[in-house]
Amino acid sequence: MASIILLAIIVAVVVALLGSVLIQSITPINNLILSPLEKKCQEIANEGYRIHTLYPASNPDELLENDMKRLLYLDDLWMKECVSVLPSESIMSIVNNVERDFSYGE
Repeated sequence: MASIILLAIIVAVVVALLGSVLIQSITPINNLILSPLEKKCQEIANEGYRIHTLYPASNPDELLENDMKRLLYLDDLWMKECVSVLPSESIMSIVNNVERDFSYGE
């Protein structure tokens, strides 16, 4: 009798573990829940990346004045509100998830 109960417990644990693995493999990684600060930092990183892609091989002195001011503002905002506050794992996640698919007409 005890062996049947033990077998049932083992089967239940195995089914729970397999179900957990299946759910984690189905759930996309990009749907991670971000805090409001992380969302703001993601937007800052996306906008900065857009400006950088407009001038891929340029020196900062070769940027248009408005773009250079905007990029400097974003850089300052990124350092003060993101890098100095968030843990390094969050920063790396944000950097790795920068939106790279956009059109220049936006």
